[in-house]
Amino acid sequence: MISREIWTRIIKDFQEKKLPDLIERELKISLDIPINRVISFIGPRRAGKTFFMFQIMKELMKKKEKERFLYVNFESDLLIGCDVNDMRKMMDIFYEMYPDNKDKKVYLFLDEIQNVDGWEKFVRSVMDQENAQIFITGSSSKLLSKEIATSLRGRTLSYVIYPFSFSEFLKAKEFKMEKFLSSKKKARMLNLLRDYLKGSYPEVVVFGRERDKILSEILDVTIYRDVVERYGVENIKVLKLLLRGTVSSKYFSVHKFSNQLKSMGMRVSKNTVYNYLSYLGDSLVLYTLKKYSKSYKEMEQTKSKIYFVDTGLLIVEGVEDIGRLIENVVFVELIRRGSIPNKDLFYFDTGVGEVDFVIKKGKKIKQLIQVTYSSSMDEVKDREIKSLLKASEQLKCKNLLVITWDYEDEIILERKKIKFLPLWKFLLSKSHI
Repeated sequence: MISREIWTRIIKDFQEKKLPDLIERELKISLDIPINRVISFIGPRRAGKTFFMFQIMKELMKKKEKERFLYVNFESDLLIGCDVNDMRKMMDIFYEMYPDNKDKKVYLFLDEIQNVDGWEKFVRSVMDQENAQIFITGSSSKLLSKEIATSLRGRTLSYVIYPFSFSEFLKAKEFKMEKFLSSKKKARMLNLLRDYLKGSYPEVVVFGRERDKILSEILDVTIYRDVVERYGVENIKVLKLLLRGTVSSKYFSVHKFSNQLKSMGMRVSKNTVYNYLSYLGDSLVLYTLKKYSKSYKEMEQTKSKIYFVDTGLLIVEGVEDIGRLIENVVFVELIRRGSIPNKDLFYFDTGVGEVDFVIKKGKKIKQLIQVTYSSSMDEVKDREIKSLLKASEQLKCKNLLVITWDYEDEIILERKKIKFLPLWKFLLSKSHI
């Protein structure tokens, strides 16, 4: 049970504390919501959800008194064991401290709410009985796909917060992008792009000198708090081996990994491996991408490609392959723009080579994307172009894009137009299709 004294202290501390300076994020949400819905933000740990809440608060506080705002971080050690009854007590104390709020609209910001058992009952109750706008955050994809959708019965608007986009990264580095760049400024921009490949968690960007230390700590806390504790994982050694296995190769086979464990004398069922992999996905650490096929059975039986939510997690685990880092950055940008892995985003194997990304809209293939670390046409490998043309023929798609390091052109091959676009231009563009 959380004491009255603690709730009073938490509420008063927020009222007296100045909101921190922040790098404004690009995500825009409507703050004039005509219907009573909870606004939820999910995302990987330390991606900036809390600071995005502060960004919203600053905007709202231009017209609203701060006393109408209540912010609570449920990861605070003061709130260990907090349950739905404690949250109701919190609300009562808030109104006692600021009685005028009973006649006004109040704004609740509930951070990392998945730590509270029964949180959804409290939220539904406040939605039904109080004049309040509620904002919540969570570090689990299940908070979006299952818990919120089911518990709040569709009464929510959900947004995903990722680590910095390249545009936000440039803003953090105080680099102003211009339509036309001098040679000197373009060189600096490309150097910043290389830096971006090393990780884009806000803390990593702001405190770059402590990059490896911060990334290691993020990974450790994510594993222990968001996976081990949340899902009750018992075999931590296997979980760590699994993580290492997904880092060491961008392809992953549960069957092959299970056999490797057996060869090490570790008896672990395939179901356990599948579960652990899904836990890492639910915690938004990594994503699995399946090969596109019209056959669901074939798609499920093929090996998956593995991508991490931030390339810094690959760097801190020893990955130096710049081609893989670039491909990972492109993947994250695609999902940032709305593509959903294994629903409308896949990879494709032509039989003679692979295409990195297939984007599907409805029943049609809308775009094929190849990613390469090349700065000229001479550096682009023949097999990458051949695979793209073969996939174009097999999937009946003429929208062909090759993302390069710094090469731009349009060419016609086999009566098909192929567009080459530098990575930085792709990342700074608003659309890829």
